[in-house]
This record gives sequence, C-alpha cells and structure tokens, in this order.
Amino acid sequence: MAKEILVTVDVDETRAAVVEDGELVELFVERPVHQRVVGNIYKGKVENVLPGMQAAFVDIGLDRNSFLYVDDALPGRAEVEGESVGGAAKTKLTIKEIVRPGQEIIVQVAKEPIGTKGARVTRHITLPGRFLVLMPHVDYIGVSRRIDDDKERERLKQVAARVKPEGAGLIVRTVAEGAHEEELAKDAAFLHKLWERVANRAITAPSPSLLHRDLGLVHRIVRDWFDDTVDQFTIDNKEEYQRAAELLELHAPHLKERLRLYTRTDQSLFDFHSMEMEIDKALKRRVWLKSGGYIVIDQTEALTCIDVNTGKFVGTTNLADTVFKTNLEAAKEIARQLRLRDIGGIIIIDFIDMEVTDHRQKVIKTLEDELKRDRTRANVLGLTQLGLLEMTRKKSRQNLDEAMMRSCHYCDGRGKVLSEETMARRVRAEVRRILKQSSSEALLMEVHPSVAALLIGAGGSNLKELEAELGKIIYIRGNNEVHLEEMHLRVLGTREEVEERALPVKSGQVVEVKIDEAHVTNTADGIARVDGYVIDVEDAGALVGKRVKVEIGKVYRTYAKARLI
Repeated sequence: MAKEILVTVDVDETRAAVVEDGELVELFVERPVHQRVVGNIYKGKVENVLPGMQAAFVDIGLDRNSFLYVDDALPGRAEVEGESVGGAAKTKLTIKEIVRPGQEIIVQVAKEPIGTKGARVTRHITLPGRFLVLMPHVDYIGVSRRIDDDKERERLKQVAARVKPEGAGLIVRTVAEGAHEEELAKDAAFLHKLWERVANRAITAPSPSLLHRDLGLVHRIVRDWFDDTVDQFTIDNKEEYQRAAELLELHAPHLKERLRLYTRTDQSLFDFHSMEMEIDKALKRRVWLKSGGYIVIDQTEALTCIDVNTGKFVGTTNLADTVFKTNLEAAKEIARQLRLRDIGGIIIIDFIDMEVTDHRQKVIKTLEDELKRDRTRANVLGLTQLGLLEMTRKKSRQNLDEAMMRSCHYCDGRGKVLSEETMARRVRAEVRRILKQSSSEALLMEVHPSVAALLIGAGGSNLKELEAELGKIIYIRGNNEVHLEEMHLRVLGTREEVEERALPVKSGQVVEVKIDEAHVTNTADGIARVDGYVIDVEDAGALVGKRVKVEIGKVYRTYAKARLI
C-alpha cells in the first residue's frame, strides 16, 4: 500500500492529509485561533462535585469548565493504545471520596471541547514520545497490539523493562517495531525529564495554569504518523520543513530522505494532489461510489446514520448480486469516510437488504477489515433486529464537519429552508397584521422573487384578492438579494409615497439595464430589473447578460414593458 503525508501551512491554518493508495483517508486541521487542547496538562481547581452524575467540574482556565468523570478521577490507571492498564477499569469509590470543591489537581485533556460541552479531562497522565508513551502514575509495561510478531513483542517488553523509569510505566508504540534499545532508552529518558519539569512546575504554579502544551500539528504528525510505512512526507513551508528535519535527525534519521519540500508556485500542494476536491467531497452529505451507487451520511448529536443506495448501479446479473456488490463497495467507503470525517460515537448503517446470509457476513467482514487501518478504536456490534448494522467509534476531537463548517444562520442547522408557499403565507399574514394596525393607505414589501411570484399570482390575481380583503394598496417587489426566508418592509405611507418608491421608472423614460434572463413563457423577451422592479424588454431574450438601453412603455403595478433603442 502506497502511503503519503502532505502538509500545507498557511497564515491562519495548518492542514495535514494522510493519503493511502491515492485516496485521502485522514485530515487534520489546526488554527491558531482554535488551539488544540487534547494532550495538554493543566493544574486545575475543582469547582463543584456532582454526586448524581459521579463527576466533577474542574476550572483549567478555558472558556468552559472541564468535565472529570469518576473513572478518570483516581490516578493510577491509564488507557493507551486502546487498552486499559494499571488497575481495574472501574473504581468502587464515589466522586465525593476522590475529589472535593476547591481542591487543586493535575489533569490532562482527553477530549476537545465540542459544541456546548467543555473539555473532558483525566488524572491518568500520559506523555507520548516517538517510540514510547510514559505513564508517570502507573507501574506497567505494555506493547502496542498492532505489533503482531510474538518474538518482537517479547523483545520490546524486555527492553522497556530495562529502560523504564522507576515507579512509572511505559507502553511501546507501533513505530518502535525493530527499534534498537538505545533509541528506546533515549526516548524514555526524554519523557522522564519532561514529566519532572511538569511536576516541578505544578508545585509553584497557581490554579488554573497550563503546565504542558502538546506539540503543534506538524510535530505531532512527524511523531505519530511518519514511520517506515510512509513512502513520502511533503511540506510546503520551509521553516516547518527544517523543524521536521531536525526532529527526524534526533529520532529517525533513516526517514530524512523521504522528507520533501514542495516549492512549486504555480499550484498549491493540495491542488497538485487534488486534495481540495477530496475535502469538498468529504463535507457533502452524499458520497458517490465508483459503481454508481451512493451513501448518505447524516450526523446528529445522538448518533450518525449512514444509508446505502444502489443509485445508478443496475448490475449485470441479478438483484442479489447488484445489492451485494453495492454493499461491499459501500462498506469500504464507509470505513474511509469514518476516518476522514473523524466521526465518533454511535453509528447506524442501513445497508441494502440482503437475502443471502453469506453476503451479509462478507459485507460485515469487509467493514471490519477496513476498520483495522483506523488508528481510532472502532467496534462493529452486528445487525439489529431491524437489519441495521450498529457500531461505535471512539470520539476525542472535533469531526471534520465541526472543524470546517458551522451551523447555517438561516436554517439554524436544520439543513432546510422554508418553502416558497410557506413563506408566501407568512408574508401575507404579516401584511395583514401591519395594515390592520396602521392607518396608512399602502405599503411596499420586498421578498425573494420566487415568493413574490406566489404573492402576486397569475395576472396579479392573488395580490388583487388581498387588496380587496384589506381595502389597501399593496406593492410586492422581488429581489434576488433577499433571502428566501426574509421579508423587508420598505415603505408604509400614502399611496403616492409608496408608489414613488415602488415604481422606479416612468412611461417614456430611457434607462440602461442589464438583461438578467429570458422571459419564462415568452422566451423572445428579456427580463431586467431596476431596484428589484421587473422590466419586460421586448425582443431581448437573446441578450441575456448584456447591458442595453431601453425606453419604458406602459408601467404596471408589478412590472413595466419596454423596447430596445
């Protein structure tokens, strides 16, 4: 499998892409204004203890207090490389027996603040290095489960036992496979000194205080991702390239030859590798499969739903085979999308119904195999009684949607807007309310053109009916600049005052206009607008996009006729 890492550094953002066999599988984004806090160590103060939730809130100096759960509150245990070490997974003590309000404690951020939730913290401190992870409060030795060779596991365990600081614990990381004892000893010594500095700083630092900040994105990628499986590591920033080279000189000099500096100026690094296009796809709800099928990904607060559809794929043999091939391809793409979008929590997948039991098992097995490439722990729980596949994936940071998008302030994150019919009804209700409460003779309301068309009706029938009901003069103006869900009252007053604003042109006037579009029913004519007011220009249907001089003919309530000069 060909593997490449691409890093692009900009003024306000650094992005790192992990590419496997030409496909984007992981994306990391870091911005100075939203500094990552996972891995940071703080001296905090317990603000309040909640026995009913078996948790406490800890002030660590962030915008919102962090959340400390009872199982994370007792030092002496840690979870590294997907396994719990150093004691029982659950403590029998209550949160009130472990911490108290006003107590100063050292905690490490385990999960980023997400949405309205504060960061989740733990007292199970871990310090990752290139080859090892130090656990200051746990006397334990472990080896990453991703190292399969039993002899190598035993060798690394013995080496770790020799280089382990007294009273502390070590986990040997996957990248340490084949590493020499001197390399592990150097890593262990560095991490031990780092912890001593953190512990000494905690003695005199006030609370809340930051005791240790985890490395920046580029250094973390070099530390955690750049190993022998990576064919090339490319950076487009000279300063970061030099820092990465220095880090490799210390920890993995044999990898320096795989480090590249991207220097082209005619095309950005991500554009050259078509990453921008892949990122855009990863932000879309629908993901097309190569066969013509597609998956739909809907993320909610409670869980993520993924639906599989055959789409344009009709197959070549029979329905069962078509469904099986679509589901098989979807399983591989779903595993990639979970990694790329960094979706965590409960995930429900609605594969297309399969009658053949062997097909169902192969699809689930394919999904499980693809998820083995994922560094984040995922568990496939199997099919529910309704035939839905249920799985979970660990969540520790913002997913791609949260990092790169925000809720639409028009639809408030619903993903939908009001229909033209619903909006037209609301505008009519508002017009009724205003004119019934006012002694004014007329008003001018500005709305989106599609809403205006419904309010006016064929030949102005709907508008005439509303005017007859209220006994007032009503002008409706369509404007493309107005959002579909908005309405703007422009003028309220006498008939003359409103008419002057509502009818920006007069009969016989010569004006220059731009032809926006052809007339819907009479395509020979063109449509122009002046302050949202429609001008029907005779024989201008072929002049769309051009500016022309016209003479205004007859002026009506909702539009005017004109001819080309």
